[in-house]
Amino acid sequence: MFYWVVKAIIGPVLRGLFRPWAEGIENVPRTGPAILASNHLSFSDHFFAPLPLPRKVVFLAKSEYFTGRGIKGLVSKAFFHGVGQLPIDRTGGAASERALRTGLRVLASGELLGIYPEGTRTPDGRLYRGKTGVARLALEGRVPVIPTAMVGGFEFQPPGRITPRLAIRPGVRFGKPLDFSRYYGLEQDRLVLRAMTDEIMYELMKLSGQEYVDEYAQRAKLRITSALHHDGRGHQADEGDDQDQPTAASVIPPSA
Repeated sequence: MFYWVVKAIIGPVLRGLFRPWAEGIENVPRTGPAILASNHLSFSDHFFAPLPLPRKVVFLAKSEYFTGRGIKGLVSKAFFHGVGQLPIDRTGGAASERALRTGLRVLASGELLGIYPEGTRTPDGRLYRGKTGVARLALEGRVPVIPTAMVGGFEFQPPGRITPRLAIRPGVRFGKPLDFSRYYGLEQDRLVLRAMTDEIMYELMKLSGQEYVDEYAQRAKLRITSALHHDGRGHQADEGDDQDQPTAASVIPPSA
């Protein structure tokens, strides 16, 4: 109930202030489970992706949104729970499997599940390699995947910027559902999972118009960060230090 109350209050404000646009709403099924696989441009994606839809969208979100202390922490926890976000642990190991099971429970209840296959927000506005958790969920849940392309969000609210740019109109394009039923029963085949994920990312690239980078976004972030720091001898940090670390995001990529 709180989800719809928040949407009824915030929705008109967002529409009035930022004039968001949407295309392809008819591609999102009115009933039944499905996965909304979206690129991730900014924090505002959480609001503008589900805004035009008449259905509730449940997103898997990093647990840090729910573990803050004090009044701010309580408000944050209540808000994210209220708008349909579920916390998942990204520490790796068994947390990855628990995150997968959480997503499958959402789909089993007949709801729309929102996922960011890149695993984190883009550091530079480009589209990065997707992680295969979205493919595994589609196969185990036996549901279609709706490519969901956020457009303009990076310019609307760049990394580190709290206040959005009113001159930018953020938008969302919902692509036609992708049917992967031909792969049912192959949930453990890594080549199949990789091929499915790449197909999803290709559709996102076409819908969003972003340049595609065949590299994980988290790795790119680490590389960019290391380039901004120097070691004690005045040299840049070695790029070998930014190897991917095993986390829950390697299976289920939550927002970051």
